[in-house]
Amino acid sequence: MGENRWRDEQEWPLRRAQLMQFFLHSARGANGLGGDGRLDRTPPGSSPEQPDSFTYDPESPVPTGLFGAYSRMPVDRREIQQRSDVLVYTSDPLTAPLEVTGPITAVLYIASSAKDTDFTAAISDVQPDGTARALTDGITRARYRKSKTTPELLVPGTRYEVRIDVGATGNVFLPGHRIRLEVSSSNFPRYDRNPNTGAPFATDATTVTARQTVFHAPDAASHLILPVIPR
Repeated sequence: MGENRWRDEQEWPLRRAQLMQFFLHSARGANGLGGDGRLDRTPPGSSPEQPDSFTYDPESPVPTGLFGAYSRMPVDRREIQQRSDVLVYTSDPLTAPLEVTGPITAVLYIASSAKDTDFTAAISDVQPDGTARALTDGITRARYRKSKTTPELLVPGTRYEVRIDVGATGNVFLPGHRIRLEVSSSNFPRYDRNPNTGAPFATDATTVTARQTVFHAPDAASHLILPVIPR
């Protein structure tokens, strides 16, 4: 995508891909498009940045929108990115084409007021007119952060590392375009809402809100890992 051309390959993922880290930053806060969340190649400095936080309410989840089907439409994500429970991190406009082809990972350092919760990530290609074209997304349930078969609940307020498989894409971010990462805790109805109680799956009759924190500090440098293909 981006260049709108087909290319045949003989392997997956591509061995020539260079895994590049793009770090999360903010000053006032990254909540919604009105925030100042940034995405760049520079790790957090020696002075810790203030973490970002939002409230996840299972009774008012972030909607999947039209992006939830298997045949993915070129959906504009800006309406969802306006929400205060969505953290938005955007790069500067690119000065040269940047091809991202392969699986994407988001590494987040988080804390939650809940015993269990979800964290989501979504990538979009922001065009010069502001359109945020959806590319791919993913989700991690915190109790499965270490193992998909052996759950481990959170200790509220404790910092953890979670890794989100954000799916795969093949996209050339053209000059003047920007890379955007969304972080939240729900993507409904594509993924079931986490009620945040820590109870066994499908047994809850009630939900609780969760206060979520995402850190970007020298010892907790949340970042996005992109498979960049040399041009």
